[in-house]
Amino acid sequence: MSNNVRIAISGHSGCGNTTVTRLLSERFKFQMVNYTFRNLAHEKGIEFREFCKMAENDSRWDRYVDDRQVKLAMEGDSILGSRLAIWMLEKADLKVFLTASPGTRASRIHKREGGVLQDRMRETEERDARDHARYMKLYNIDNNEYRFADLIINTDRMDPGQVVEIIGAAISNVLKEKGRSET
Repeated sequence: MSNNVRIAISGHSGCGNTTVTRLLSERFKFQMVNYTFRNLAHEKGIEFREFCKMAENDSRWDRYVDDRQVKLAMEGDSILGSRLAIWMLEKADLKVFLTASPGTRASRIHKREGGVLQDRMRETEERDARDHARYMKLYNIDNNEYRFADLIINTDRMDPGQVVEIIGAAISNVLKEKGRSET
């Protein structure tokens, strides 16, 4: 049994996955694994939305990203933040799912990416539907069924720091179970 700590954090776009993953990685000095379509699109020099459309028609991109994330997460202490982290990182010591209402998510995405709020709301709903269909087709994963997660947090009324405190307490318990102290 490994003494490494592996945390998996999932949620739909706009729930705070990336921010919370980054903050927890900094706090605990764990490797942040958040290799996503955004990273791969940037590496390939393709606009993100265009890349997402490509991925809908070519499953090798999903499989590539998901396999790479799991391999990176298995290298040591890590926090994997991705849409499918809690499903893909089977050996996670803690699985966390973040939720938020569609309005909150669209507002956060609008704040991050700009544009028109109503457009962001529509795009977020469409992306959720496409992602759900793709995950079902590729892996038979229903990403709306996350009750198996160790911790489910509704982030609607919380700032990232509050979410980090909740997850941080759970990570501290994992460290104690493994006979390790916080760094």
